[in-house]
Amino acid sequence: MSTQTIPVLVEVAVGGGALTVAEADRVAEAAQEAGVTALRLLDTLGERSTVEATLAAAYLAGRHDRLGFLADASTTRNAPYNLARRVLSVDRAAAGRLGLLLHPGSGDEVSDATTPDTTATVAGERWSEYAGLLARLWESFPREALLGDAERALLVDDALIAAVGHEGRYYRVAGPLDGPTSLQGRPVVAADARELGWDELATGADVVVVDADRADGAAALSAALERVGRRRSDVALLGRIPVAATEGAGRLLDRLAGHDLDGLVLVPPGGADGALAVIRHLVPQLSPSPAEPTLRAGLGLTPVAARLTEAVA
Repeated sequence: MSTQTIPVLVEVAVGGGALTVAEADRVAEAAQEAGVTALRLLDTLGERSTVEATLAAAYLAGRHDRLGFLADASTTRNAPYNLARRVLSVDRAAAGRLGLLLHPGSGDEVSDATTPDTTATVAGERWSEYAGLLARLWESFPREALLGDAERALLVDDALIAAVGHEGRYYRVAGPLDGPTSLQGRPVVAADARELGWDELATGADVVVVDADRADGAAALSAALERVGRRRSDVALLGRIPVAATEGAGRLLDRLAGHDLDGLVLVPPGGADGALAVIRHLVPQLSPSPAEPTLRAGLGLTPVAARLTEAVA
């Protein structure tokens, strides 16, 4: 990826004592005007719950049509089929501008009732199986299957819709989903490098968020991607860093280049005023990437369809 223009995300929370819905709307408006690639929407703020992140994304995406959103969610209390359908529904409504930052955790009451292996309790293994399931579910109903042929009274081509039929250590999911996949191939899956091993990240993530001060992240990710047969261009490595509006853009860009990062996740000081100041004064100095039609494109990622075609070839 080029360092001349870079993906720039801004981390915020709606509710939980952070932004009100009205303040989040103002922040999203400013972010879109400043060229922010996406808002990362947290699902918790310390011990406090926020507005559910995909719900916040749905509301804000409906009001700001050029801004991407990265919504946090955990495996805990989220059955894979239910989360896959919810994320894809918002993503379709937002024309391919949604991603999911998936946190490793425990299970959910729906899946736990039919868990194939009751001794399976490793959060990283669960995350890997869950992330793979999301990809399969999101690809189970291709857009070409939606015909809408009134003359022949055909709504869908059933032959193109594939059952998932998954039986793993942690989940049993029949599938498929009940609606067509995303304009961006499938929604982006992100993960936090503090929570998972590099091999798990390399296998299941499109985006890896790492501490911007961590110098070995790019090398560790590249080595892990090589082990699983993926390319460095398949994954965006974003450096997360707390900032203030008075932060020098040069220092951030030096870290970006020095640590081989592809973009930044800015963490502004609390409250709407802090977020607005960072967005209006610091973001333009970072030369954010031009607006793209989908979040995947905005992050500079290889299109899913192109990657799958190359793999088959």
